[in-house]
Amino acid sequence: MAINSINTNDGSFVALQNLAATNASLRDTQDRISTGRKISSAKDNGAIWAIAQNLRAGSQSINAVKQSLDRAQSTTDVALTAGANLSDLLNQMKEKALAAADTALDSNSRTALNDEFKVLRDTIKKTVDNAEFNGTNMIKAAGTGMQALANIAGTNVITVSAQNLSLGSAIVTVAATESFNTALSASASLTKVNNSIVAVNKALATMGAQYKAIALHNTFMAKLQDNLDAGVGNLVDADLGRESARLQSLQSRQQLGVQASSIANQSTSILLGLFR
Repeated sequence: MAINSINTNDGSFVALQNLAATNASLRDTQDRISTGRKISSAKDNGAIWAIAQNLRAGSQSINAVKQSLDRAQSTTDVALTAGANLSDLLNQMKEKALAAADTALDSNSRTALNDEFKVLRDTIKKTVDNAEFNGTNMIKAAGTGMQALANIAGTNVITVSAQNLSLGSAIVTVAATESFNTALSASASLTKVNNSIVAVNKALATMGAQYKAIALHNTFMAKLQDNLDAGVGNLVDADLGRESARLQSLQSRQQLGVQASSIANQSTSILLGLFR
Protein backbone atom coordinates (compact mmCIF):
# COMPACT_ATOMS: atom_id res chain seq x y z
CA MET A 1 0.00 0.00 0.00
CA ALA A 2 1.30 3.42 -0.86
CA ILE A 3 2.31 5.45 2.15
CA ASN A 4 1.34 8.72 0.49
CA SER A 5 -1.87 8.39 -1.53
CA ILE A 6 -4.65 10.73 -2.53
CA ASN A 7 -7.00 7.76 -3.14
CA THR A 8 -6.87 6.20 0.31
CA ASN A 9 -6.64 8.06 3.63
CA ASP A 10 -6.15 5.43 6.34
CA GLY A 11 -5.64 8.04 9.02
CA SER A 12 -8.99 9.63 8.23
CA PHE A 13 -10.72 6.23 8.30
CA VAL A 14 -9.30 5.44 11.74
CA ALA A 15 -10.17 8.89 13.08
CA LEU A 16 -13.76 8.57 11.81
CA GLN A 17 -14.14 5.10 13.31
CA ASN A 18 -12.92 6.32 16.68
CA LEU A 19 -15.16 9.39 16.49
CA ALA A 20 -18.17 7.21 15.65
CA ALA A 21 -17.43 4.94 18.62
CA THR A 22 -17.08 7.97 20.90
CA ASN A 23 -20.38 9.42 19.63
CA ALA A 24 -22.13 6.09 20.24
CA SER A 25 -20.80 5.93 23.80
CA LEU A 26 -21.80 9.56 24.32
CA ARG A 27 -25.36 8.80 23.17
CA ASP A 28 -25.56 5.84 25.58
CA THR A 29 -24.29 7.95 28.46
CA GLN A 30 -26.71 10.78 27.69
CA ASP A 31 -29.55 8.24 27.57
CA ARG A 32 -28.58 6.86 30.99
CA ILE A 33 -28.43 10.37 32.42
CA SER A 34 -31.79 11.41 30.94
CA THR A 35 -33.61 8.23 32.07
CA GLY A 36 -31.66 7.66 35.27
CA ARG A 37 -31.27 4.02 34.26
CA LYS A 38 -28.34 2.04 33.00
CA ILE A 39 -30.79 -0.55 31.62
CA SER A 40 -33.93 1.00 30.17
CA SER A 41 -34.82 -1.59 27.54
CA ALA A 42 -34.15 -5.20 26.61
CA LYS A 43 -31.49 -4.15 24.09
CA ASP A 44 -29.29 -2.84 26.92
CA ASN A 45 -29.20 -6.16 28.80
CA GLY A 46 -32.01 -8.59 28.03
CA ALA A 47 -31.58 -10.87 31.05
CA ILE A 48 -31.39 -8.09 33.64
CA TRP A 49 -34.25 -6.18 31.98
CA ALA A 50 -36.48 -9.28 32.16
CA ILE A 51 -35.68 -9.80 35.85
CA ALA A 52 -36.41 -6.14 36.58
CA GLN A 53 -39.74 -6.32 34.71
CA ASN A 54 -40.80 -9.34 36.76
CA LEU A 55 -39.93 -7.49 39.96
CA ARG A 56 -41.88 -4.44 38.76
CA ALA A 57 -44.89 -6.65 38.09
CA GLY A 58 -44.67 -8.02 41.61
CA SER A 59 -44.39 -4.54 43.09
CA GLN A 60 -47.39 -3.25 41.14
CA SER A 61 -49.43 -6.31 42.11
CA ILE A 62 -48.75 -5.55 45.77
CA ASN A 63 -50.74 -2.34 45.28
CA ALA A 64 -53.86 -4.46 44.72
CA VAL A 65 -53.10 -6.51 47.83
CA LYS A 66 -52.61 -3.38 49.92
CA GLN A 67 -55.86 -1.88 48.62
CA SER A 68 -57.71 -5.06 49.59
CA LEU A 69 -56.13 -5.01 53.04
CA ASP A 70 -56.94 -1.31 53.44
CA ARG A 71 -60.61 -1.94 52.64
CA ALA A 72 -60.76 -4.80 55.11
CA GLN A 73 -59.09 -2.65 57.77
CA SER A 74 -61.48 0.24 57.26
CA THR A 75 -64.57 -1.97 57.27
CA THR A 76 -63.43 -3.80 60.40
CA ASP A 77 -62.48 -0.56 62.07
CA VAL A 78 -66.03 0.74 61.63
CA ALA A 79 -67.42 -2.51 63.03
CA LEU A 80 -65.10 -2.38 66.04
CA THR A 81 -65.96 1.25 66.75
CA ALA A 82 -69.66 0.45 66.63
CA GLY A 83 -69.10 -2.64 68.77
CA ALA A 84 -67.25 -0.66 71.41
CA ASN A 85 -70.11 1.85 71.51
CA LEU A 86 -72.58 -1.01 71.79
CA SER A 87 -70.64 -2.45 74.73
CA ASP A 88 -70.79 0.93 76.47
CA LEU A 89 -74.55 1.08 75.90
CA LEU A 90 -74.96 -2.37 77.45
CA ASN A 91 -73.02 -1.22 80.50
CA GLN A 92 -75.43 1.69 80.88
CA MET A 93 -78.40 -0.64 80.43
CA LYS A 94 -77.01 -2.86 83.15
CA GLU A 95 -76.98 0.10 85.50
CA LYS A 96 -80.66 0.85 84.76
CA ALA A 97 -81.79 -2.77 85.04
CA LEU A 98 -79.87 -3.29 88.26
CA ALA A 99 -81.41 -0.21 89.81
CA ALA A 100 -84.89 -1.31 88.69
CA ALA A 101 -84.38 -4.79 90.19
CA ASP A 102 -84.37 -3.23 93.64
CA THR A 103 -87.59 -4.41 95.27
CA ALA A 104 -87.69 -1.30 97.44
CA LEU A 105 -87.94 0.98 94.41
CA ASP A 106 -91.27 2.69 93.78
CA SER A 107 -93.12 2.13 90.47
CA ASN A 108 -92.64 5.66 89.17
CA SER A 109 -88.88 5.44 89.54
CA ARG A 110 -88.87 2.00 87.91
CA THR A 111 -90.90 3.38 85.00
CA ALA A 112 -88.38 6.22 84.55
CA LEU A 113 -85.53 3.70 84.58
CA ASN A 114 -87.38 1.58 82.03
CA ASP A 115 -87.78 4.58 79.74
CA GLU A 116 -84.04 5.20 79.86
CA PHE A 117 -83.40 1.49 79.36
CA LYS A 118 -85.53 1.47 76.19
CA VAL A 119 -83.75 4.53 74.81
CA LEU A 120 -80.42 2.76 75.25
CA ARG A 121 -81.90 -0.40 73.70
CA ASP A 122 -83.09 1.48 70.62
CA THR A 123 -79.72 3.22 70.34
CA ILE A 124 -78.08 -0.19 70.06
CA LYS A 125 -80.29 -0.96 67.06
CA LYS A 126 -79.36 2.34 65.41
CA THR A 127 -75.67 1.70 66.09
CA VAL A 128 -75.78 -1.75 64.50
CA ASP A 129 -77.79 -0.56 61.49
CA ASN A 130 -75.37 2.27 60.75
CA ALA A 131 -72.10 0.37 61.24
CA GLU A 132 -71.54 0.20 57.48
CA PHE A 133 -68.50 0.95 55.33
CA ASN A 134 -68.53 0.79 51.55
CA GLY A 135 -71.79 -1.15 51.62
CA THR A 136 -70.57 -3.75 54.13
CA ASN A 137 -71.95 -4.19 57.64
CA MET A 138 -70.14 -6.79 59.72
CA ILE A 139 -72.23 -6.66 62.90
CA LYS A 140 -75.84 -6.74 61.71
CA ALA A 141 -77.95 -9.88 61.36
CA ALA A 142 -76.60 -11.89 58.40
CA GLY A 143 -73.68 -9.49 58.27
CA THR A 144 -70.89 -9.87 55.75
CA GLY A 145 -67.40 -10.96 56.79
CA MET A 146 -64.31 -9.56 55.10
CA GLN A 147 -61.71 -11.41 53.06
CA ALA A 148 -58.55 -9.54 52.11
CA LEU A 149 -55.91 -10.65 49.62
CA ALA A 150 -52.74 -11.86 51.32
CA ASN A 151 -50.47 -12.47 48.32
CA ILE A 152 -50.03 -11.32 44.74
CA ALA A 153 -51.11 -14.69 43.38
CA GLY A 154 -54.53 -14.29 44.98
CA THR A 155 -54.29 -17.79 46.48
CA ASN A 156 -54.20 -16.70 50.14
CA VAL A 157 -56.64 -14.50 52.02
CA ILE A 158 -57.02 -13.12 55.53
CA THR A 159 -60.54 -13.38 56.91
CA VAL A 160 -62.36 -11.23 59.44
CA SER A 161 -65.52 -12.98 60.57
CA ALA A 162 -68.82 -11.14 60.87
CA GLN A 163 -70.33 -10.92 64.35
CA ASN A 164 -74.09 -10.62 64.74
CA LEU A 165 -74.48 -7.94 67.42
CA SER A 166 -78.09 -7.14 66.63
CA LEU A 167 -80.73 -7.24 69.35
CA GLY A 168 -82.15 -10.70 70.01
CA SER A 169 -79.14 -12.48 68.52
CA ALA A 170 -77.13 -15.26 70.11
CA ILE A 171 -74.59 -12.66 71.23
CA VAL A 172 -76.86 -9.80 72.28
CA THR A 173 -79.67 -11.72 73.93
CA VAL A 174 -81.49 -8.51 74.87
CA ALA A 175 -84.64 -8.50 72.76
CA ALA A 176 -85.60 -5.65 70.45
CA THR A 177 -88.65 -5.09 72.68
CA GLU A 178 -86.88 -5.70 75.99
CA SER A 179 -88.36 -3.74 78.92
CA PHE A 180 -89.43 -4.19 82.53
CA ASN A 181 -92.17 -3.00 84.86
CA THR A 182 -91.45 -5.02 87.97
CA ALA A 183 -88.40 -5.88 90.01
CA LEU A 184 -88.65 -9.48 88.77
CA SER A 185 -88.76 -8.54 85.08
CA ALA A 186 -85.92 -6.06 85.66
CA SER A 187 -83.88 -8.87 87.17
CA ALA A 188 -84.56 -11.01 84.08
CA SER A 189 -83.47 -8.15 81.83
CA LEU A 190 -80.36 -7.71 83.95
CA THR A 191 -79.41 -11.34 83.35
CA LYS A 192 -79.75 -10.90 79.60
CA VAL A 193 -77.71 -7.70 79.69
CA ASN A 194 -74.94 -9.34 81.72
CA ASN A 195 -74.78 -12.30 79.33
CA SER A 196 -74.75 -9.92 76.37
CA ILE A 197 -71.87 -7.87 77.80
CA VAL A 198 -69.70 -10.97 78.17
CA ALA A 199 -70.58 -12.28 74.70
CA VAL A 200 -70.14 -8.91 72.97
CA ASN A 201 -66.73 -8.34 74.53
CA LYS A 202 -65.65 -11.84 73.45
CA ALA A 203 -66.87 -11.24 69.89
CA LEU A 204 -65.07 -7.90 69.71
CA ALA A 205 -61.88 -9.49 71.03
CA THR A 206 -62.04 -12.05 68.22
CA MET A 207 -62.64 -9.36 65.63
CA GLY A 208 -59.86 -7.24 67.10
CA ALA A 209 -57.36 -10.08 66.82
CA GLN A 210 -58.30 -10.62 63.17
CA TYR A 211 -58.03 -6.88 62.54
CA LYS A 212 -54.52 -6.90 63.99
CA ALA A 213 -53.53 -9.72 61.64
CA ILE A 214 -54.64 -7.61 58.68
CA ALA A 215 -52.81 -4.52 59.97
CA LEU A 216 -49.58 -6.45 60.51
CA HIS A 217 -49.77 -8.06 57.07
CA ASN A 218 -50.47 -4.68 55.48
CA THR A 219 -47.32 -3.30 57.07
CA PHE A 220 -45.34 -6.30 55.84
CA MET A 221 -46.62 -5.89 52.28
CA ALA A 222 -45.60 -2.23 52.29
CA LYS A 223 -42.07 -3.20 53.37
CA LEU A 224 -41.97 -5.98 50.79
CA GLN A 225 -42.93 -3.51 48.06
CA ASP A 226 -40.17 -1.14 49.19
CA ASN A 227 -37.66 -4.00 49.01
CA LEU A 228 -38.80 -4.98 45.53
CA ASP A 229 -38.53 -1.38 44.31
CA ALA A 230 -35.05 -1.12 45.83
CA GLY A 231 -34.09 -4.39 44.12
CA VAL A 232 -35.21 -3.05 40.75
CA GLY A 233 -33.20 0.10 41.38
CA ASN A 234 -30.09 -1.91 42.16
CA LEU A 235 -30.47 -3.74 38.87
CA VAL A 236 -31.29 -0.93 36.45
CA ASP A 237 -30.60 2.47 38.02
CA ALA A 238 -27.57 4.39 36.77
CA ASP A 239 -24.85 5.82 39.01
CA LEU A 240 -25.31 9.45 38.01
CA GLY A 241 -22.06 10.55 39.62
CA ARG A 242 -20.13 8.05 37.53
CA GLU A 243 -22.14 8.87 34.42
CA SER A 244 -21.44 12.59 34.86
CA ALA A 245 -17.71 11.94 34.98
CA ARG A 246 -17.98 9.65 31.95
CA LEU A 247 -19.94 12.32 30.04
CA GLN A 248 -17.21 14.90 30.53
CA SER A 249 -14.58 12.38 29.44
CA LEU A 250 -16.49 11.45 26.31
CA GLN A 251 -17.11 15.08 25.40
CA SER A 252 -13.35 15.68 25.56
CA ARG A 253 -12.71 12.59 23.45
CA GLN A 254 -15.32 13.78 20.95
CA GLN A 255 -13.57 17.13 20.55
CA LEU A 256 -10.21 15.42 20.14
CA GLY A 257 -11.74 13.00 17.62
CA VAL A 258 -13.03 15.88 15.53
CA GLN A 259 -9.59 17.50 15.59
CA ALA A 260 -7.90 14.19 14.70
CA SER A 261 -10.27 13.72 11.76
CA SER A 262 -9.56 17.27 10.58
CA ILE A 263 -5.80 16.69 10.74
CA ALA A 264 -6.12 13.38 8.87
CA ASN A 265 -8.17 15.02 6.13
CA GLN A 266 -5.48 17.67 5.67
CA SER A 267 -2.81 15.05 4.81
CA THR A 268 -3.90 14.74 1.16
CA SER A 269 -3.71 18.48 0.60
CA ILE A 270 -0.16 18.46 2.02
CA LEU A 271 0.85 16.15 -0.85
CA LEU A 272 0.19 18.98 -3.28
CA GLY A 273 3.22 20.76 -1.84
CA LEU A 274 5.45 18.07 -3.28
CA PHE A 275 4.53 19.22 -6.80
CA ARG A 276 5.21 22.88 -6.39
